Amino acid sequence: MTVLGLASAVAGFVKVRYLLDRAVIDNVVFRCHYRVTSAILFLCCILCTANSLIGEPINCINDGAVACHVINTYCWITSTFTLPHQQGKPVGTHVAHPGLGNYVDEDNETHYHSYYQWVPFMLFFQGVLFYVPHWIWKNWEEGKVRLISDGMRGALATTNEDRRARQSRLVQYIIDTLHLHNFYASGYFFCEALNFVNVIGNIVFIDVFLGGAFMTYGTEVLSFSGRNQENRTDPMVVVFPRVTKCTFHKYGASGTIQKHDALCVLALNIINEKIYIFLWFWLIILAVLSGLALLYSLVIVVLPSVRETILKRRFRFGSPNGVTAIVEKMQIGDFLLLYLLGQNMNTIVFAEVLDELSQKLNDYIHNNMPTAPSTLELYPMYPPKEKFPKETEA
Repeated sequence: MTVLGLASAVAGFVKVRYLLDRAVIDNVVFRCHYRVTSAILFLCCILCTANSLIGEPINCINDGAVACHVINTYCWITSTFTLPHQQGKPVGTHVAHPGLGNYVDEDNETHYHSYYQWVPFMLFFQGVLFYVPHWIWKNWEEGKVRLISDGMRGALATTNEDRRARQSRLVQYIIDTLHLHNFYASGYFFCEALNFVNVIGNIVFIDVFLGGAFMTYGTEVLSFSGRNQENRTDPMVVVFPRVTKCTFHKYGASGTIQKHDALCVLALNIINEKIYIFLWFWLIILAVLSGLALLYSLVIVVLPSVRETILKRRFRFGSPNGVTAIVEKMQIGDFLLLYLLGQNMNTIVFAEVLDELSQKLNDYIHNNMPTAPSTLELYPMYPPKEKFPKETEA
């Protein structure tokens, strides 16, 4: 399969996930982890394994005493190296290429490069890591939002009678299961925290993988353009050298060990350096957004006034008595379920649901009894409140 075919397969997967009529069970930042970031990493993995873009990943030249295919294979499966003390010297007069120069056995200042063997595997593994929190939350959630919002997601219902009947059943379900969704909410907040830990962990992981060069990689690339052109070294060439050295030993005709020095062109690093500079910026942005999203969720849990603001501004529900009833009578798990429902329903319909819910909440609290038939027959997988142990207040 061609590179474009593999890339279109990844793009098609992302596109299908957006077009299918599925319930939204998370926020935008959450989706950036398992949809956008995973797709980016899988696409980069495909690019790294596409020899048609760059030709052979490594080509070595020597004095002709060793066959080219032998030296290429040997240097690829072992490792190549550069000389850090030769960095920054003028190319063409003092050194042949950045980081290359005279080398003696007593000189231990060498920097070995073997990461290029593992880049595709690392990118694929990281793509899986960014998908894991979504997989955990999807199995924890068990399709609850999709089930109880069935027929009300997206456009308005076909008739007023059908719409009002569905709204009444949804409102009654929320009342029947009041204060029973805190465990449900804990799963969401756990996976949201896991997203933040995951992106920070991946940044540290890449830094260790590249020998401690990733943390400052982006800032050094940005500052490179402002340096004196005659006295500057491209940081991308330092981290991802395009030409390296390789030493091959073999026995001569009389049994003497002979050393053959080779220069190896790593064409694959042309792609690697672009991939990792993009990942540096993207992961930093994603880490900041994930931290803000986690802080936002923490504020929602701690401050009921923020929940009131969300109802008034995010969902345009402005009835003072209704907002007070919902915020005061609902725990954080109930509010999270309501918030996720609001992301899946038309604004007008959801405002009517909130209005009816606030009225029934007042009646339910005052009379201590349901105001409509039970919803057990409609949602059998979620039994009524009295069959569950009552959870503590959030």
